[in-house]
Amino acid sequence: MARAYNFSAGPAALPLEVLQEAQKELVDYKGTGMSVMEMSHRGKDYDAIHGEAIATFKELCGLGDDWAVCFVQGGASMQFAMIAMNFLKAGATADYGKQGTWSAKALKEAQKLAALRGASVNVAADCQKDIPTRQPSASEWKWTPGAAYSHICSNETISGAELKEFPETGSPLFCDMSSDILSCERDYSRFGMFYAGAQKNLGPSGMAVVAIRKELAEKGDDRIPTMLQYRTYVNENSLFNTPPTWGIYIFGETMKWVKKMGKENLFKLNAEKAKKIYDVIDSSEFWTGTAVKEFRSNMNVTWRIKGGDEDLEKKFVAEAGALGMSSLKGHRSVGGLRASIYNAFPVSGVDALVGFMKDFEKRNG
Repeated sequence: MARAYNFSAGPAALPLEVLQEAQKELVDYKGTGMSVMEMSHRGKDYDAIHGEAIATFKELCGLGDDWAVCFVQGGASMQFAMIAMNFLKAGATADYGKQGTWSAKALKEAQKLAALRGASVNVAADCQKDIPTRQPSASEWKWTPGAAYSHICSNETISGAELKEFPETGSPLFCDMSSDILSCERDYSRFGMFYAGAQKNLGPSGMAVVAIRKELAEKGDDRIPTMLQYRTYVNENSLFNTPPTWGIYIFGETMKWVKKMGKENLFKLNAEKAKKIYDVIDSSEFWTGTAVKEFRSNMNVTWRIKGGDEDLEKKFVAEAGALGMSSLKGHRSVGGLRASIYNAFPVSGVDALVGFMKDFEKRNG
């Protein structure tokens, strides 16, 4: 069976060799006579999987013993609420970037909690509705002295705008990295906490991977439900209840794949893949990129045809789909076209898209 080129923003393409290894071990994991999905999360076989997955991720991110890695069900959207529940206490202020759809959703959850608790939320920068889409420049950020924390989104999946430099906030910096984690060189030690929905660069859907400083987790509100406290995941190594064991297994295999690829090689490849598509977009007036060039994402390439010709865009998506290129339609909230080319997306798929774009322009330009 031929594999499609999956340009979906998520769930997204996984490394083929990870899928093949999982297929091989699906029924019998390393001679245990059980699938990972069947084995006890308290047993030694799963414990080894769990421990290696965390250790490899920490190694890739350069995290020391003062950091914990947590597996939390509910995806990144659950984190929008959990962060505020843990750290936005009565009388406190939190700073939020309003950089696009996902950061705006995080802001909304914080505002709900602030209204209930007598806390406040400061919008540190707002470029959500700007067209072409972008991220805030360094001079736009307005931080609150003594804020409980500052929350930003490193890459807005829908708009295709990525934050290339991280601001100095003066408070613990929290970052939603769902769509660009481990995709480029980054100093993760600058953050108090960073997290990502797994279904783009880390593994299958159904959980978020949260990296948090242990001392920060201990400062969270201990009056909220146990399963919503970060300290629970830190103190119990994400084993307070039954975790998403299969998702963690695939996450661990994906992290081993990243390590095998070599981060520097992978980061270079990501930039090269994106450049190939942007070069076609910039080659004529037939295509129009929808993100400001200096903020263009290497993970989510967004563009329009002839200033927004929806009929041509529908034709483009349909013809590409017939050629095995799936999910090139832009997000329903903005329209247009989008190619999500995360870490595991193959170069051959980018080459196929670039070739099709050139041919499509010749026939329709």
